Amino acid sequence: MSEWRVSGFDEVRELGRGAQGRVVLARHAERGAPVAIKYLAPGADPAARDRFRREAALLGQVRDPHVARLYRLVEHGEHMAIVMEAVDGVSYREILGRYGALDPLAALAALKGSLRGLAAAHAAGVVHRDYKPANVIVPADGGSKLIDFGVATVRGEASGAGTPLYMAPEQWRGEPASPATDVYAATCVFYESVTGRRPYGPDRAAVRAGHLTRPVPVEDVPEPLRPLVERGMAKDPRDRPAGAAAFAGELEDAARSAYGADWEARGLRTLAGAAVAFAAVFPLVAAGLVPGAAASGAAAAGGTAATAGSSGVLSALGTKGAVAVAGTAVVGTTAAGIGVYQATRPDPPERRVAAATSSPAALPGRPVNVGPLRLTLPEGWRVTKLAREGASYRVDVPGRCPSAEGRRVYSHLYNNACPSFAVVDEYGLFWKGPEANRTEATYRRGSFFHPSNDVGHVCPPDPDPARHIGALGERRVRQGTARVGNRTAEYYEWRMRCVRADTQGRVSPSDPRFTQRTWFLPQSRILVVDEWGTPGLDRILERATWI
Repeated sequence: MSEWRVSGFDEVRELGRGAQGRVVLARHAERGAPVAIKYLAPGADPAARDRFRREAALLGQVRDPHVARLYRLVEHGEHMAIVMEAVDGVSYREILGRYGALDPLAALAALKGSLRGLAAAHAAGVVHRDYKPANVIVPADGGSKLIDFGVATVRGEASGAGTPLYMAPEQWRGEPASPATDVYAATCVFYESVTGRRPYGPDRAAVRAGHLTRPVPVEDVPEPLRPLVERGMAKDPRDRPAGAAAFAGELEDAARSAYGADWEARGLRTLAGAAVAFAAVFPLVAAGLVPGAAASGAAAAGGTAATAGSSGVLSALGTKGAVAVAGTAVVGTTAAGIGVYQATRPDPPERRVAAATSSPAALPGRPVNVGPLRLTLPEGWRVTKLAREGASYRVDVPGRCPSAEGRRVYSHLYNNACPSFAVVDEYGLFWKGPEANRTEATYRRGSFFHPSNDVGHVCPPDPDPARHIGALGERRVRQGTARVGNRTAEYYEWRMRCVRADTQGRVSPSDPRFTQRTWFLPQSRILVVDEWGTPGLDRILERATWI
């Protein structure tokens, strides 16, 4: 009996197989874009299926260049699969296995790249819990990608899951995991990278005793880096850096002090050289999907970053990546290609978003250039440019901000979890620029706006990521035209429903709902998005002038 495969993809070769399933390299049947597909073993019990959904749900919350991206979770009857980014590189375990101890600069560069990926997970409330060399992929430019969120959890959940060689003391005791848990594991791997051996061993009893009670054996660690290792491997999580972002800051200070301001560039070159030695077995290279990648890698080792990555994958999928949510048998698509769910209970009343309480008519206005538009905005409304390229802006509106943390974490996004609206150009829509061929457009005419390939960044009625991980379009409630200055925009209102993930990682629709309003100018290729019911925005746009 042949094995089930996700439709629309041609399997290139199997990358690995175990009791829990298999991972294959595949490519889109029409466009050839490479992906990795992780299949759950047929006949898996309900607990394994829940863990698989949980992995997808948690990975879907993390968006960072140092984390392998989720594209979609597929369920078809008893079959399940995760479609994700195919990272062309070599396992860090293979590098350590061949070279033993690395140059300290290369080890620091590997650790810093990993900490960036872990920091993105921590910002989303996710603890990886299984950081180890096998879960880090190093491509030809010396960067790194974090993979395998199979035992990841939300912050605060207690479990002994993990790899014993790198498990923090609190994991051995079955205590709640925190970002400091990942800091401990990352430091253990760094220790192995600079000494050529693991901190404790050789048997499980000695490993357990070492992690729980023995002091950190720093004698073989380069002296300038010993305080970093001692801090990261402190027995009490309260004595470690609170998370990966904080630890990365301490790493940067220590590395600069010991090796100079250019330490990272030198370390990346060394690490790239180590990775390029394996270029012939890079998955995409070995499969012939990236001609000349080895040569590109050699260039990278000489100082030019060049990787064979997942270019064009989301566009090739013909759909935004989706996480299936409760109540659906198979990942479905709306007109915009977003994963959908079927509600199983009556709609509760829509909760209004807390936005500014004052009307623009009651406030003195001032002309402000917002991309190609000149808008007359009330005093106190602040304009923020969202990206270096193009002309996408967010306008922050005074009013109660439900999430002060969101204002910081989402500062570069169209919706920063505080009252605002956005003016997004073709760069911000991924229709133009360097991301145009790497990420699918975030807006399709006649559909709701989506900021990325997952279920979204913010649930405005309740933007705490611990409770809601985003929102999905439920139905269109209004369609027509509206004036933006002297031009006519396509106007839509969409009823959006927030989505949450429980402590087991299961994703389901939640009660909070809100209205998303969009104004799209086809000729100008400009989209205005409002998810906060910004007062008076209609009149502000009507009075706009085009620059």
